[in-house]
Amino acid sequence: MPKTQILVIGNGESRQGLDLPTLAKNKITVGCNALHRDFVVDHLICCDQRMVNEALINPANTKIYTRPDWIDKYQKFSRVVRVPELPYRGEARWDQPFHWGSGSYALLKAAELGNDIQLIGFDLYSKDSLVNNVYKDTANYLSKDKPAVDPNYWIHQFSMVFKSFPDKYFTIYNIGNWNMPDSWKLSNVNYKTLDTFTVTQ
Repeated sequence: MPKTQILVIGNGESRQGLDLPTLAKNKITVGCNALHRDFVVDHLICCDQRMVNEALINPANTKIYTRPDWIDKYQKFSRVVRVPELPYRGEARWDQPFHWGSGSYALLKAAELGNDIQLIGFDLYSKDSLVNNVYKDTANYLSKDKPAVDPNYWIHQFSMVFKSFPDKYFTIYNIGNWNMPDSWKLSNVNYKTLDTFTVTQ
């Protein structure tokens, strides 16, 4: 099967300074929320209505995904569609679609689109116990002095995507001392340092 490369871009601070247009060359791109301020992706996940409204101001023809709960509000916008359905069923709170955020849905969409999925900007952890996001202190985001978000839901939801698509290959790029969660240590998931991410992959 030929490779279809997908670049999934999170908004963790590890991606600051990266040359996104170069890294995204010849790849389908999926991103989250305010990424559109800096880089136009093919698919943008906005679970929050405020982020959908903001993204619609951008004239780019990006497809925007949001929750089924909000979709009726955007009927006149053909590029606003529903987020994908979860590929599994679970009874726990973190397995309910409304408790999935934009990052988890971005990974799920990427898995639907291709078989060689590369992730940047999904840091999970904060370096200083405060919010880790390149857009902190801007419209629709937490201020820089707010506590970091607990990553447990993200960790579980990402692991469920990895397990639900065992024939897809996922590579996570992050800083050298980043620790991959134990539940992500699967045969189809790999971690590499950001300095190894080149456009020749």
